Amino acid sequence: MCQITIRPAHTHDAAAIVEVHAQAFGRADEARLVEAIAASDAFIPELSLVAEAEGAIVGHILLSRIRVGAAPALALAPLAVRQAWQRRGIGQRLTHESLRQAAARGHAVVVVLGHPRLYATCGFVPARPLGVKPPFEIRDDEAWRAIELTPGALTKVRGVVEYPPPWGVVL
Repeated sequence: MCQITIRPAHTHDAAAIVEVHAQAFGRADEARLVEAIAASDAFIPELSLVAEAEGAIVGHILLSRIRVGAAPALALAPLAVRQAWQRRGIGQRLTHESLRQAAARGHAVVVVLGHPRLYATCGFVPARPLGVKPPFEIRDDEAWRAIELTPGALTKVRGVVEYPPPWGVVL
């Protein structure tokens, strides 16, 4: 088994991060989203993490500032792992570490639209029944999820998620 290192992304990783997202998704939307968020006030450099293996970046995750109603929160997106490195737990490791880092920095709630099974294993629960609503139509409510990093935080957060302008790249 190859050693995987999770670390904060650096500015010199930008091209490799774009390549990871473009390769993982087979399109440039997520890569453009990463670039747009990184150039905005929503960006939190410490919550942009990469997975490194064999001297190359094989995965990336980004948490950025959003609002749920009047409350501050974070969005987990995008998360990408190179296709050749998928199904090895790298996405799950990136997710757990990003949540750990966010909690250590005092963030209370994270929302995600993604694979229900992956995010359930990381502690995310369906968000709509908790009063956390997406700002757009989604096909599968099970994919719309939230997690509280501070006990009881999801009992205090209600409303429609408000993504900052960089999200217009993909929304």
